[in-house]
Amino acid sequence: MQWEHLQLFSSNTVCGIYKIQLDTNRIKEKIFLANEKIVLKMCGRTCLTLQPKDLICACKYKSTKPSKDSNKPGDNTLLTPEWRSEYNCGRKFEPSYNMVPSDVTPVIVSADHFNDNTSSEELNAQSQIIVPMMWGMIPFWHKGDYRRHGLTTNNCRLEHMLESKLYSGPFRKGQRCVVLCEGFYEWQTTKSAKPSERAAHLLYMPQSEGVKIYDKSTWAPESVNLLKMAGLFDVWEDENGDKMFSYSIITFESSKIMSWLHHRMPAILETEQQVNDWIDFKRVSDEEALATLRPATKLEWYQVSNLVNNSRNKSEQCNRPIELKKMFDSSKGCNIKNKTLLNWLNVRKRREDQAKQLSDDESTTGLEGGSGTDSATSESDAEVPSKKPRFCDYKRSLREAALFNTALSADSASEKPQTCDES
Repeated sequence: MQWEHLQLFSSNTVCGIYKIQLDTNRIKEKIFLANEKIVLKMCGRTCLTLQPKDLICACKYKSTKPSKDSNKPGDNTLLTPEWRSEYNCGRKFEPSYNMVPSDVTPVIVSADHFNDNTSSEELNAQSQIIVPMMWGMIPFWHKGDYRRHGLTTNNCRLEHMLESKLYSGPFRKGQRCVVLCEGFYEWQTTKSAKPSERAAHLLYMPQSEGVKIYDKSTWAPESVNLLKMAGLFDVWEDENGDKMFSYSIITFESSKIMSWLHHRMPAILETEQQVNDWIDFKRVSDEEALATLRPATKLEWYQVSNLVNNSRNKSEQCNRPIELKKMFDSSKGCNIKNKTLLNWLNVRKRREDQAKQLSDDESTTGLEGGSGTDSATSESDAEVPSKKPRFCDYKRSLREAALFNTALSADSASEKPQTCDES
């Protein structure tokens, strides 16, 4: 069985994406999506290592619901969001240093989406809850295995969200969510390089003094400043009626703070007010919610190892900063970029030092009349690797040999033979 993907382009727009199954018995053609803009992937990895009990402590908030005694919003008391686990077709949230699309990660949503008869009174009083959902929205029209819908939905382009067949419905229903992470990974695409050679960076929110986002020993869940991104979620049901909650992250054009790295950036919610306005779909209209989405003004980042390129690498080395070391020749006061040249210079200097040491040992041995020359020579020969003489070395040797033979012949001709006078 073979698969073919046909894409029809017109003015940089995908007019239709067809998935054709070629079989000996029949040919099936399904249209999955139409009139969607072509997007380049970004924000495809995140880092979240907190357990649920620690995560709810890191997401305390001020309630926006009116108190029982008045119609005014709640007081300044910090509330702890409730963790609500859904079945999600058996998928569970697992903390990781390298989250990828199709993983289940926690998001904040309004409690009104789950305000049914089965909810507890405590949940009804909440305005925010945390629900694990799969990263990558499942199209509502998809039938069959939820992993095989054939679309890339980890990101939602803001510019075309309202016209999108996939995203406009959840947005109009108020299904807005906030995606939680300690930071997200991004590869520098503004410079020409092979995908495997692009520098990976971890971007995160500014932290308090002394807090290192990659070192959990320097912060507590209550003190860490998590990075929060605006998203949309939807609920998909399989043929058995089992529900799967899934989401997409909203993106738009990069501002100056991130344009050096990538031409797109996620919609980051920097303030608690932005988070509250984006989640509370009953209090904040669609138009007002869109107005809260603006480029981030404060971000921090550092380069990380390319271990994060492989989605199977989940170790803590993924979010560790790497040291960018420059090779410097202190004797010349300049940077040396060619490691091969530097190694050759080091080997040459070592050989010259060894030859000089050998020459000194030979002269010392000759003056003392000792017999240590052979041992010194053999030891040096063992340390100094032999190298093939160049052609100019052969010519020089031949000239020196010719001059030596000429001088030897002249000396022999000038000397008179000694004779014995018998008389």
